[in-house]
Amino acid sequence: MGGGLYSLEQKKFDKTLDLKNVKPYGDTMNDGKVQISFTLPLEDCEKSTEAAKILAQKMGMRDIDVVCHKKLDNGFTFYVVYGNTEHNINYTEITVKSVDIKTMSMEEINEYIKENIKRKITVIGASTGTDAHTVGIDAIMNMKGYAGHYGLERYDMIDAYNLGSQVENEKFVKKAIDLNADVLLVSQTVTQKNIHIKNLTNLVELLEVEGIRDKVILICGGTRITYELAKELGYDAGFGPGKFADDVATFAVTEMTNRKLI
Repeated sequence: MGGGLYSLEQKKFDKTLDLKNVKPYGDTMNDGKVQISFTLPLEDCEKSTEAAKILAQKMGMRDIDVVCHKKLDNGFTFYVVYGNTEHNINYTEITVKSVDIKTMSMEEINEYIKENIKRKITVIGASTGTDAHTVGIDAIMNMKGYAGHYGLERYDMIDAYNLGSQVENEKFVKKAIDLNADVLLVSQTVTQKNIHIKNLTNLVELLEVEGIRDKVILICGGTRITYELAKELGYDAGFGPGKFADDVATFAVTEMTNRKLI
């Protein structure tokens, strides 16, 4: 009897995946369960917790629980809210622009350069502007790399120069000219008030003034960087989280060949 009731309950759950009507997954398919977090400029109290719940309701959430509220500082509270949403998306209508290329290994890239470019290439990278974060550019440039993917400094056919962080765009461009660089890599982690967009735009403008924009492969990367944004700002490509040195190098060397920058 107990087993029969359990089977009946299981049948109530929708287990179908409809790509034209995709909802968040929490415990079961199509239950719409979501978790969000945010900070409000309010003291941690019952009234501000209710305010967090009301805000979540306005975001389209239902059956809301404020599962965490913690004081950050005087007049500021952090909230974690759990609930479900009735909203859905049509996955079949989504199109995303991205780098469409098969990533080569380090060995394959070295061989590609030997066969197609026939000389070592020079790559410089930096976190430019006021950005003091080097984790991203180090993962791409440093010899040890990241997550089993060696950095460009280890590539036999690449002379890699990691300029570090807080490099002014003017100094970055001057270094590119001095080294006759083939590929310029820019990492942007600080994005408050869209400062990364202003900085990336300024770099393109400086390269155009110097007359070398079309003579280099220009690539940017960071947590909020997408291929589409990068192209919009005048870059050849953009790489977000989850990309490695071999992804960047594959694009760079094939783009050099395609544009005959050899």
